[in-house]
Amino acid sequence: MKIEIKRLDKTAIIPTYATEKSAAVDLRANISKAMTLDLGETALIPTGLAINVFDGEVAALILPRSGLGHNYGIKLGNSVGLIDADYQKELFVSIKNTGNGIYRINPQDRIAQMLFTPVIRAEFVEVEEFSSSTDRGGFGSTGK
Repeated sequence: MKIEIKRLDKTAIIPTYATEKSAAVDLRANISKAMTLDLGETALIPTGLAINVFDGEVAALILPRSGLGHNYGIKLGNSVGLIDADYQKELFVSIKNTGNGIYRINPQDRIAQMLFTPVIRAEFVEVEEFSSSTDRGGFGSTGK
């Protein structure tokens, strides 16, 4: 699959797969100087990149980097970012500091990862009763 990518700033780094079997590519902070996030603070970090997915059967997901979350409490402000196939503006990453103190983001730090995934679009059919039923229901209904 080919994805068009546009560098919106000359310092932006085009992502690459770290290994032959990597599922996602790292996105980097395209900032000109280091910045800090206070505990509990959220910031929108530019990547300096835009993509054109073309295909409505594909979307990009912006996911947290596990090491940042586990080691520093750095999470995505929106949990997961969804980039629709027709979105062509700059990619931003919402970062939230849930750690134990101030977190520093340096220019070109890896701040998130981007994964491409198939999209299945549902056709909704309104019914009076479901064609089959189960006993399941309620939030956490499996009891686990």
